[in-house]
Amino acid sequence: MADTQQVDAKAERTATRLAGRISAFSKAHGGAEGQVAYLGQRGARIVLVGEDGGWGDLVAPSYEIAEKAVAKAGITVHEDFDGEFAAKVRTGPYEWSRMAGIQVGGPSNT
Repeated sequence: MADTQQVDAKAERTATRLAGRISAFSKAHGGAEGQVAYLGQRGARIVLVGEDGGWGDLVAPSYEIAEKAVAKAGITVHEDFDGEFAAKVRTGPYEWSRMAGIQVGGPSNT
């Protein structure tokens, strides 16, 4: 019983810590929306898109913890990363050069 309580307490602390990071991102970007994607044994990825088009992501150790974190942060969560939600993302020269370097022989990533 004590082990289960310790695991639950640790999961709750992790969700609270992630929620704090989500809230900070939201505050810095005039609000935020998100999407949670299952990563298998690695956990879940929380993709965040700010109202200003800024974006970022966090990785939670489980899908359940990711869901708790976004709920605690109070952001809108989308089922998929597509459509109007994906169109809010704004990329700059850094992202384009990284994508070019990875995809079509652009600048080296090393």
